[in-house]
Amino acid sequence: MQHLDLGIFPILCTERLLLRELVPSDAPALFFLRTDPRVMEHIGRPRPAAIAEVEALIATIRKDREENNGITWAITLQGSQDLIGSIGYYRLKKEHYRGEVGYMLHPDHWRKGIMGEALEAVVRCGFEQLGFHSIEAMTDPRNAASNGLLRKHGFVQEALFREDFFWNDQFLDTAVWSRLARQ
Repeated sequence: MQHLDLGIFPILCTERLLLRELVPSDAPALFFLRTDPRVMEHIGRPRPAAIAEVEALIATIRKDREENNGITWAITLQGSQDLIGSIGYYRLKKEHYRGEVGYMLHPDHWRKGIMGEALEAVVRCGFEQLGFHSIEAMTDPRNAASNGLLRKHGFVQEALFREDFFWNDQFLDTAVWSRLARQ
């Protein structure tokens, strides 16, 4: 079984980005992301009604990291502390050395290669520092941007679960993607 030690938060730097720990002052920006219909269009999850819900989410994310059960980074541009997105591992399958990656980005930063840059940094950390054998992502098959991002960064679609997800009074499909450490 995989042993994770997330006691020290791994700050990740790329050419344009600094990926750091979420902090309480990120709540307004994260609230915007989690309530923006463009960002949430393909994410079947309830939208927060109040900023207090996002503050509680940030506290839960921190607790998960402290208990070695997940890790989420705030995506910021180099030289700025302003959150423009988030990316992280949750639903870890430690017995299989596998983590699920999820992400979201402010629409003002779409189609600029930012999420690809963040994804590569987080995948590298997952394999080299956290010891994953494989990383998975679950998407809405209709989300062409996310599916294209994953494909471009070496993920392969493993499965399509038909109507396995009930959201907003309809059954939806789920695409399952993965990338192996040895790729």
